[in-house]
Amino acid sequence: MVSSLLEISSVVAILLVAWEVHATNYLPTTYPNIEACVTLPLQYSCENTTALTNSCCNVVKGGLVLQTQYWDTYTGLEIYGQLLPSGTWTIHGLWSDNCDGSYDQYCDLTRQYDPDPSPSVLPDGTPVPPYTGPSVKTFIEDFGRWDLLKYMETFWINQGTSNEDFWAHEFSKHATCTSTFDVACYEPDYKEHQDVVNFYETVVKVFQLYPTYNMLAAAGIVPSNGTTYTLAQITNAYSQTGAIPYLGCSGNGVVLDEVWYFHHVLGTVRTRTPTQLDSVHGLQKTMTGAVRSLQDHQFHHAVKLRSGGIVVLWAYTHF
Repeated sequence: MVSSLLEISSVVAILLVAWEVHATNYLPTTYPNIEACVTLPLQYSCENTTALTNSCCNVVKGGLVLQTQYWDTYTGLEIYGQLLPSGTWTIHGLWSDNCDGSYDQYCDLTRQYDPDPSPSVLPDGTPVPPYTGPSVKTFIEDFGRWDLLKYMETFWINQGTSNEDFWAHEFSKHATCTSTFDVACYEPDYKEHQDVVNFYETVVKVFQLYPTYNMLAAAGIVPSNGTTYTLAQITNAYSQTGAIPYLGCSGNGVVLDEVWYFHHVLGTVRTRTPTQLDSVHGLQKTMTGAVRSLQDHQFHHAVKLRSGGIVVLWAYTHF
């Protein structure tokens, strides 16, 4: 009897592996059509000396690319299972700023999936209507990318509302302003929401280049509610990256909770490792004296603002 059960279990295991291989081989593609890029010269965004002729092969709009990360201490939705990962920073997004450090937002309202757009009105007076359709989570599921979804649910965590609302915001506000994520770049076989899933893949790929927690820990900088670190200690921890990122601090400039890594991109955002740059916004205009990195569960409220290219978390603490 036991022998028969083991044989059945072995057969089931083989079938499951075969099914997974089959499913993987036949997942719909998310990558764009880059056949036209083969014969074109690759140039770093914001550094080209000649006019770029194909905005799908080289980033023409949104060429200053920022990989941004959070150090949060709570989600506010722990009772619903929305938890922060341990021993790692989390994804904020992948922003496509202009070469001069300014930025556009919500550049294609036909691809607006943000249920609570911010801003709700663009500087030119154009309203950004709230999205009321299916969640972007379903877009990922439709492409069978359960691996991607699992990673995002672990490392791309929102505060106060659902993760998928955050993901929708980041795509709608930022990816639509990057030329290489335009729908035209996926033709002639574009599948609906292919660009969205491809953007999320790219965000994850670039995030994985920067294990912020490990880089700081290797220099002896770990979360603490009492220990402080100098700015020099923190910037020295980034010597291995070859560039100094933007360091965002709250709590009157003494609590480190945001890091932005700046890049120019060779070719498309998604296919090649970018070159890292020093922060174009300096280090941190609100940083004062010694800096702390808080341990978990110290903040009970936070409001997220972006003004003039600077992100600040205004936090209220209870020690």
